[in-house]
Amino acid sequence: MAPFCQRERQALCDLLVQLGPDAPTLCEGWRSADLATHLVLREHRPDAVPGMLTKRPPFGPWTERLQKGIERAFGWDDLVQRVRSGPPALLRRLDPQFNSVEFFVHHEDLRRAQPSWRPRDLTPADEDILWARARPLARFARRRPSRLEPTGRPPLSLGGAGPVASGPVGELVLWLMGREGVAQVKLSERQQGS
Repeated sequence: MAPFCQRERQALCDLLVQLGPDAPTLCEGWRSADLATHLVLREHRPDAVPGMLTKRPPFGPWTERLQKGIERAFGWDDLVQRVRSGPPALLRRLDPQFNSVEFFVHHEDLRRAQPSWRPRDLTPADEDILWARARPLARFARRRPSRLEPTGRPPLSLGGAGPVASGPVGELVLWLMGREGVAQVKLSERQQGS
């Protein structure tokens, strides 16, 4: 069986092909072509990454220029094929570490923006991969929870003042990555002494 990040990458590409370049996504202002361009830029132009984190000059404008260049350089089929083919050979060893969460979240960004989406069950092994990466994510989340309670796993106390977030691992990852509106997570107030 292919690694989780590769299966998510391929499933996302299959969905991109099925929906075409103008499908909505959960990423504000982005259609499916914007999402594919972002993924190509992220993997093939490391100099664009700072502009993905901040829009301030010089980083934001530089990344925007690079994105427009990719949009002009590739047709839809070529763009999806570049996403499908993965990172350059030098970075392939790092694909699982850098792309498991990225491709899971962006696959869900496209899936959940469609009217017919349904939650999906992840295998315990896939949840293990996401959970290993979710724990460090939680420490830097925009809305830091005090505790994560993944379904069927021991809770993780983070010591923050935020809510307790509980639900399946994949849903917690989506919530931590800012998809609060669609993540099926239950939030409750932090209990005294927890």
